[in-house]
Amino acid sequence: MNTLPQQLANGLLLGSMYGLIAIGYTMVYGIVQLINFAHGEIFMTGGFGALSVYLVLPSDISMWVAVPLMLIGGGLVAVLIAVGAERFAYRPLRGAPRLAPLITAIGLSLALQEVVRNFYPEADRARAFPGLDGTHNIGSITIKDADIFLIGAAIVCMSALALFVRRSRTGRAMQATAQDPDTAQLMGIDTNRIIVIAFAIGGFFAAVASVAYGMKYGNVKYDMGFLMGLKAFTAAVLGGIGNIYGAMLGGIVLGIAETLASAYIDGVPGMQQLGGQSWANVWAFCLLILVLLFRPQGLLGERVADRA
Repeated sequence: MNTLPQQLANGLLLGSMYGLIAIGYTMVYGIVQLINFAHGEIFMTGGFGALSVYLVLPSDISMWVAVPLMLIGGGLVAVLIAVGAERFAYRPLRGAPRLAPLITAIGLSLALQEVVRNFYPEADRARAFPGLDGTHNIGSITIKDADIFLIGAAIVCMSALALFVRRSRTGRAMQATAQDPDTAQLMGIDTNRIIVIAFAIGGFFAAVASVAYGMKYGNVKYDMGFLMGLKAFTAAVLGGIGNIYGAMLGGIVLGIAETLASAYIDGVPGMQQLGGQSWANVWAFCLLILVLLFRPQGLLGERVADRA
């Protein structure tokens, strides 16, 4: 157990990444009651947008200068795709049966994957992604500069979002729209604009997560959004879908649970074959099943009646 602090740190970092992506799911669901299953691919396109920016920068540029530019480029790509998806794929189906936008989301997810795979050079193989050099030791914990960027980005994004939602007029309008969109519209709130802003914020956070993912693992690939999107959806459900703080909490809980299960479950008598990284995804989705069975509203969610 002398590696426990390191495993907890790894879980916190992984969970922060899940949480950043999960915010996109939970914001959209909280306002329009829609699960955007194409959000994982928005995360993926943000990574390729950031990589494209890096490839046109001078080769001798410092990564501390390149990273903010990559965030801007990747964020712009992800936000444009998220807003375009809302305007052209989801808005026309807003009054349709719930199965219609679900099928549309799955189709959009596959379409984005195929567009990147066919038109981005070598996207079907893992494209090398630039990273931040440097490793630091804090007691028995080893942390890299890319990890510092990830945890710092998660803190900044969550703090900025909390201030935005609580203090700004637009944030209060988002809360009103989430509570009752019809009444909010009667009170003069442009609900279409609020929904677009929710998609845009979710897209930008997904792009931040994709840059952190690329720097942490050293590559991006056209299909990386599928599994990360499912994990982030699991985090959103775990924390309480529709609750932005629950999304980050669910991501951290999921990341720590997944990391600890991968590291230690093979030490349990009779379960040696169920440990290791190859079983990490199994335990993550087992956690989702348990939450849906025993606390479907999530850790911070409230049990509410279905909206008519």
